[in-house]
Amino acid sequence: MQTLSKIGTMAELEIDKQRTIRYLKSGKGQPLVLIHTIRTQLDYFEYVIPELAKHFTVYALDLPGHGYSSIDKTAIYDEPYFRTAVKAFIEKLDLNKVTLVGESIGGVLALTVAAELPNRIKKVISSNPYDYDKFYGEGVRRGNFLANFVIGQFAVPYVGAIVAAMENILFLGIILKGGLKNRKWMPFKTLAEFDRAGRRRGFRYVERATFAGWKSWSKARSLYSKIKAPVELVYAENDWSNLEERELTAELLHKKNYITIKKTGHFSFIDRPEKMTEVILLNE
Repeated sequence: MQTLSKIGTMAELEIDKQRTIRYLKSGKGQPLVLIHTIRTQLDYFEYVIPELAKHFTVYALDLPGHGYSSIDKTAIYDEPYFRTAVKAFIEKLDLNKVTLVGESIGGVLALTVAAELPNRIKKVISSNPYDYDKFYGEGVRRGNFLANFVIGQFAVPYVGAIVAAMENILFLGIILKGGLKNRKWMPFKTLAEFDRAGRRRGFRYVERATFAGWKSWSKARSLYSKIKAPVELVYAENDWSNLEERELTAELLHKKNYITIKKTGHFSFIDRPEKMTEVILLNE
């Protein structure tokens, strides 16, 4: 695992008075923006950035409250909140002909941002979009027993805050393992960085607040019909979503089919980074 400084330049961007975004920039060419999922950060894409940077100017960002972007304990961390942040990031840097790539909630954001910035987005690659929860943390809770128990407790007033504060690197690793199929465990250095960032003051609020916004991710599907850019829809064979949920998203995107990555879990960019790189570079 390479250090971030070896694969790109780190910077911060103030997108408004309340939010500052940390991001990595690497490579040359048309812009490609990478959007991670909950409880992760831009390091999530470390295994694909070096190859992608040979073809694009890659921007990998920490979503608000995640990684080392700013934390606002008064914010409502739902889909619209994250969407406005990614939009502002693209607009502040004046990026055009953008390829938007995201996984999980990042996959949803890639779609909704494209719907609202039609003149700036060239293509969208949405991997395992997390747009199907019917109750608090439903998708994540499908991962394994510990994920089901812990995320379920997050929803309980007072108890949720206590349970979140008890998280350690072992528990985090077991929960994240529920999104892997090809790998037996999250790469230790990646896991250690997720754990380190998760200990920042205020992050436990962000984590629970993001899960509390679960309804917003399903509601975001109402924007899919507004997307003008071509969309590549990708699902891991062993993603948390079921067949019915995948087909509904494909239908809303007017897709007759989608790409399936065999023997891969929800965290595809870590489980099979080489396959995800191939998908992104397909018909570049």
